[in-house]
Amino acid sequence: MSENKRDTKAAWVDPDDVPELTDEWFDDADVHDNGVLIRRGRGRPKVATPKQQITLRLDADIIERFRATGPGWQARINEALRKAG
Repeated sequence: MSENKRDTKAAWVDPDDVPELTDEWFDDADVHDNGVLIRRGRGRPKVATPKQQITLRLDADIIERFRATGPGWQARINEALRKAG
């Protein structure tokens, strides 16, 4: 009978092949607590001053002019109001 034997020799790791441990490397690392993966929050990071949702009535021609500029038209309205203020 032949017996399967596993190779138990440790694989040689060249110290020069190990990645440099930078702050960015640690920021991208997964965090585990007692073997359980702690997942980061989903979505965008929280901002210090979040925008508030309001209802604002504008003339139709103003809305059409901003919509015609493509995606991000609401942010451009915000920028225009900021410049005017």
